[in-house]
Amino acid sequence: MDVELRHLRCLIAIVDSGGFTDAARELGTSQPAVSRTLAALEHALGVRLLRRTSREVVLTAAGARVLTRARRVVAEVEDLAREARTGHGRLRVGHAWAALGEHTLEFQRRWTERHPDVPLHLVRTNSPTGGLAEGACDLAVVRTPSDTAAFDTKRFDRAVVGLESRCCALAADDPLARRRLLRLNDLSDRILAVDPRTGTTTPELWPPDHRPQVEETHDVDDWLAVIATGRCVGVTAESTLAQYRRPGIVFRRLRDAPPIPVWLVWWRDDPHPANQDVVGLVAELYRAAGGTVR
Repeated sequence: MDVELRHLRCLIAIVDSGGFTDAARELGTSQPAVSRTLAALEHALGVRLLRRTSREVVLTAAGARVLTRARRVVAEVEDLAREARTGHGRLRVGHAWAALGEHTLEFQRRWTERHPDVPLHLVRTNSPTGGLAEGACDLAVVRTPSDTAAFDTKRFDRAVVGLESRCCALAADDPLARRRLLRLNDLSDRILAVDPRTGTTTPELWPPDHRPQVEETHDVDDWLAVIATGRCVGVTAESTLAQYRRPGIVFRRLRDAPPIPVWLVWWRDDPHPANQDVVGLVAELYRAAGGTVR
């Protein structure tokens, strides 16, 4: 016999009400039915959970352990049912690299102020869809090129919420680090570190006859580690600077590189109820900064 939720609820009711009679009243059933349900639970688990005396019902040691887990399981199921019914459970926002850059903290603060009943969780997943396709989040911040397979318009809907400048990441002792501004042509004879899954830059940013060599990396931490050695340079959204300041690495603005669009992406057939509120708030933050990360 399998353990069922009604078994766990029965045990909780007996303990909380102090006896079988009151538990039956709370559960809307008879005292014999409560006794049978408890007996079924004890049989399924193979342990005795309660001792009945003439004056009270006492948990056994095994019963105390089971009760703790039973409360947790029942609470989780009730949360699941409530979230499914109302659609106003937690909000998970995924991202692969830098969340919302310099706007991340302000986004979290304003969201909590405006939507205290919808807990916000940021989830980093090294996926082209920021964890959306994998089910890790409800909507995602994405900066990968819009023509990639990740942008399946039959499955996903999206909106551009801002633009971010591009900058070059390089070792602090690199000769180019002495300059405040760089151009793409300054990097054409260097080795470019590229994350092919979630990175924002490919060699196609350069003219065909001036493209740098490429070394592939696996995620942002791998990308930063390679650049810190001085072997490679990187080109990224300026939001990376806001999230990943590292000793030994400096960032310099690229004056002739096109900006990077910041997308919010969500499931077309199952958007989170708070989806448009997220889009509106993030777009508001980027507009206040002039459309680009400064």
